[in-house]
Amino acid sequence: MFSHVMVGARNLETMVAFYDAVLALLDLRRNGDWDPEDPAGVIWNRPGKRWPQFAIRRPINGLPATSGNGVQVSFAVRSQTAVDEAWCAAMDHGGCDEGAPGLRPHYADDFYAAYCRDPEGNKLCFVHAGEMTV
Repeated sequence: MFSHVMVGARNLETMVAFYDAVLALLDLRRNGDWDPEDPAGVIWNRPGKRWPQFAIRRPINGLPATSGNGVQVSFAVRSQTAVDEAWCAAMDHGGCDEGAPGLRPHYADDFYAAYCRDPEGNKLCFVHAGEMTV
């Protein structure tokens, strides 16, 4: 299990608006007000839970953030309907389609997922499968 996932961002305002809208549907809330200079970045987690966390920030090395080729952040989601809702929110808030919601039987009979890219090109997956704990 991971403790946190960090994604680089060039335009924090756009990315915070995108992730606020999408992650709220996954029961993740932004952890307080955000400061663009905070070295921890902007953090989302479940209310009352410290871990796991999803975070964005400008890269520490000062170079522009870029999306990784072959990198994907996948979120376990409570239901197929929640997969649909998260994907629609992503599309409504500047995301790009990488695979509409649906069953992906080549992974497993109950693997229901949707894929998109955030406004800066980071690939995301929203997935629901029977044995997942959300």
